Amino acid sequence: MLLGALVLWRMIVGWAPSRDEYPVQGIVADASHGVLDWPMLAATGVDFAYIVATDGSKDRDPRFAANMAGAREAGVRFGPLHRYDLCRLASDQATLFITTVPRSDVALPTAVEFGFTKSCSSKPDRALVLSEVATFLSQIEAHLGKSAVLMLSPDFEEHYKLSSAIDRNVWLEKTWLLPDYAAKPWVMWTANPKREIEGVDEPVKWVVVRP
Repeated sequence: MLLGALVLWRMIVGWAPSRDEYPVQGIVADASHGVLDWPMLAATGVDFAYIVATDGSKDRDPRFAANMAGAREAGVRFGPLHRYDLCRLASDQATLFITTVPRSDVALPTAVEFGFTKSCSSKPDRALVLSEVATFLSQIEAHLGKSAVLMLSPDFEEHYKLSSAIDRNVWLEKTWLLPDYAAKPWVMWTANPKREIEGVDEPVKWVVVRP
């Protein structure tokens, strides 16, 4: 039984969708993952990486610059990721992002992660949230010259319905199963939130791109 449980666990933590269905697959990386072995990640099938740059209006990820340089040197496509904070002004969050993330012609479109967190229990009115998100997006997109991708948790999307109000590509999350909770088809899917792979000591979000 122990052996069977171990085999099952290894299957779960190592699972990823078929490359035949989803040829382009990648990860989300931040400082919690420590120092990543980018050449190893590239060699073992990481096609792209979304690298956390900023969180709210005060926190810069200390590994952002190093991770961006490592991904570039290893030939892994990369894009910045901002974790949106409902308890912070959009303009302050945009200022932090703009002063952290340099403009790059080779970078992927910015991903903006929306979800409820323990550090922010507030749930503002939908109209206010939509206005603030529009402000944030207009400022960071003007800086980088590309439309952002909205990474929507199921509970956040159910509460605010961003996908029906803001015309951007969406990135959805659902462990092992295809997500269908947005108002439009997803372009990216977090298929395994804790996949173990060579090149990084901690489990990572494993993400696929719709062909």
